[in-house]
Amino acid sequence: MPELSPRRRLLVLAICCMSLLIVSLDTTALNVALPSMQHDLDAPTSGLQWTIDAYTLVLASLLMLAGSTGDRVGRKKVFMSGLIVFTLGSLLCSLAPILDALIAFRMIQAVGGSMLNPVAMSIITNTFTDPRERARAIGVWGAVVGISMAAGPLVGGLLVDSVGWRSIFWVNLPVGLVALLLTLRFVPDSRAPKARRPDPVGQVLVIVLFGSLTYAIIEAPDSGVGSILPFAVVAALALAGLLWYEPRRDEPLIDLRFFRSVPFSGATVIAISAFAALGGFLFLSTLYLQNVRGLSALHAGLWMLPMAVPIVLCAPLSGRLVGNRGPRLSLVIAGVAMTVSAVLFAAFDAETSDVTLFIAYVVFGIGFGFVNAPITNTAVSGMPRAQAGVAAAVASTSRQLGQTLGVAVVGSVLASGVGASSYRSAFVSASVPGWWVLVLCGGLVLVFGAVTSGRWARRTAERTAERLEAVEVREAAGVSA
Repeated sequence: MPELSPRRRLLVLAICCMSLLIVSLDTTALNVALPSMQHDLDAPTSGLQWTIDAYTLVLASLLMLAGSTGDRVGRKKVFMSGLIVFTLGSLLCSLAPILDALIAFRMIQAVGGSMLNPVAMSIITNTFTDPRERARAIGVWGAVVGISMAAGPLVGGLLVDSVGWRSIFWVNLPVGLVALLLTLRFVPDSRAPKARRPDPVGQVLVIVLFGSLTYAIIEAPDSGVGSILPFAVVAALALAGLLWYEPRRDEPLIDLRFFRSVPFSGATVIAISAFAALGGFLFLSTLYLQNVRGLSALHAGLWMLPMAVPIVLCAPLSGRLVGNRGPRLSLVIAGVAMTVSAVLFAAFDAETSDVTLFIAYVVFGIGFGFVNAPITNTAVSGMPRAQAGVAAAVASTSRQLGQTLGVAVVGSVLASGVGASSYRSAFVSASVPGWWVLVLCGGLVLVFGAVTSGRWARRTAERTAERLEAVEVREAAGVSA
């Protein structure tokens, strides 16, 4: 891809951020609409979980395929296709007559979303080649998540209260169309020098693994352990199949060699943990504010601002910090803050007091604001640029898998605790085990952030990059011969 002017690079970054905005805005706005959807569609707690997880599950399953496809056929083509499918899926979601149809249309929406974020990150990585510029660009990218978290609950609450939950999906239509036209005009196409072949077996194994694991977790409270045990066994077999099959392929869907880099492996665990905390946090907070406190969707959205504003402010700060000093400090701050916030809920019932609820939201926002930039930067830094799409897709997959598991685990724990009782009488006590799950997630961010960002870890990343580049050189020489 030819070198672009600074102004053109910023425009490309803005277009890529638009795709992230509609994907993130959709999720955060939809969380505020869950109680309204529960009432209109007569949905149980598991139905609400599937409304969120059907989307994130498909995203997690297809992100790596989308990243490698973008590297192979052209990132611009895949990115534009994603915008079209996502926008169409949003339209269908707004017309869904029943819960099952909404879940199905959310899956269509996710197919389009899977072609956006990892490919956009790959475009950014190939556009901003200077490490410091790239770290700052990734910081801006992370700030968009904060903006969506700030705007999503407010926009969603306003739309739910004034028009209805279906209007949330209408927001994606004009933004998706504008992003599509701008991409067609201004984003240059790029692809990996050597095309990667599809890996249908690996893709099927990933879908089976994620789908069966999520189903087993969500349905456990209603179906019982005996009924979901076969799905847990299927998930274990799919994981074993991936670990056995993928290293034997020349061009696997998941290049397990990446995980020889300790920072890359750490970024994967941190991404799963951080976004599991986010998914669980939003799920519990939304249901509490509306079903227990009796707030309207708009007032619940306003209560999310103490969490969202620090994310907006801290994300670019984290990007600059990563660019200047490396990822460790940002990860430690993130781990400490997310853990403290979850402990306030788990041990001190923070939601029962306005003051402690406000403090806990602010602290969680600070933690999540610092975590995104080091995840992305660590995942793509040091990797050969030809593998940027795949590396970015693994990081994005980890985020979506984390959010899927967070909603599934926390929602199932909540459903088991509430049982036949009303939300108002049982919610706070029933949610305590879920908050302890989030304490564990924050602790994992802290521990892995500290351990996988030192000199020894960086040396493993350098050795991994050297091996990958050497393999690429040999393969390129073989092709040219």
